[in-house]
Amino acid sequence: MSKMKKLTGSFRYTQWDPCLIISQIMAMQFVLYLSLSLIIAIMQDLTSSTRTLDHLFEYHEIHVKDNEGRAIITAFVINAIIGSFMLWMLVGRTKLCLDFSCTFYGIHLLFCWVYNGSFPTTFSWWALNIACAAITCVAGEFLCLRTELQAIPLSNIGAKVDL
Repeated sequence: MSKMKKLTGSFRYTQWDPCLIISQIMAMQFVLYLSLSLIIAIMQDLTSSTRTLDHLFEYHEIHVKDNEGRAIITAFVINAIIGSFMLWMLVGRTKLCLDFSCTFYGIHLLFCWVYNGSFPTTFSWWALNIACAAITCVAGEFLCLRTELQAIPLSNIGAKVDL
């Protein structure tokens, strides 16, 4: 079957590629944890608190009682915005933004569960992670949609076109 017959009736050639999907998930996890670690390190310097892995995975650390907890919340929100840009750059498909943002935060839930030895139960942790997943998804969809809806140049089409 020729390539043209495979393309008939669809916008782009799509084929399920598990290696691509797994590598995109791993790239998203790596980049978002790296950026979150760097942002939290900067926030810890600003609040003069000790650097610890608890700020990434300990769900009791997310609170609004003091500057340290508010700095962690700010770091997570900034990372969600960075995540939307990473979705745009690494995935680039509007239809996949929800899947990849939920995958990142689902894996983060599993990491927190294993790190703490118990399921996260605080309202602030759940509210923050759901809000960050929504920010990542919606902003990523916006960026990807802008790219997908760019005008298609028609300069190379002949003067006569059948409509």
